[in-house]
Amino acid sequence: MRYTFLLYSNPADFADMTPEDWATQKEVYGAYIGALQQAGVFVDTDWLQGVETATTLSAASGSVQVQDGPFAETKETLGGFFAIDVPDLDTAIEWAGKCPAAQFGKVEIRASAMDSL
Repeated sequence: MRYTFLLYSNPADFADMTPEDWATQKEVYGAYIGALQQAGVFVDTDWLQGVETATTLSAASGSVQVQDGPFAETKETLGGFFAIDVPDLDTAIEWAGKCPAAQFGKVEIRASAMDSL
């Protein structure tokens, strides 16, 4: 079963990070990616640019509307994701608990719906 971890955090928490702090974070995430790969459950990951680079599109009103920035007004923003392939939700929860983002933000776990289409 494929699960995606959506990683949410408050960008203000990273405002004062030094280049050395970022290097440490990259090492921590690299180790986590390595563990997922070694376990054979890694599918994909991405680290997103800041929310200030976002563009939101909607065609719900019948015409395409494009807005700079995120649609939701919130302090916590989506910063990246991991996709893994594991047998069940309990295993996904175990891996999400090991995700470095869980230490300073939130990790939302969602099962893939692709198999149900």
